[in-house]
Amino acid sequence: MSNYQHLIESFTFLTGSKGVFDFTVDGELLYSKQATGRHAEAGEILNLMREYVGPNIPTYPQSK
Repeated sequence: MSNYQHLIESFTFLTGSKGVFDFTVDGELLYSKQATGRHAEAGEILNLMREYVGPNIPTYPQSK
């Protein structure tokens, strides 16, 4: 997620009772376990984030 820190104001992973798992970016729900009926697969949340910001958006510069 740090690759997109320059584009988002906030993101939230919400967990709770009965298996709640939601992921929101700037208040927009990108993933809900309740809606899909399953837990997110490996890399799925990051892929949703990439789709949200768009394919031509450069990632945050990382120091080397």
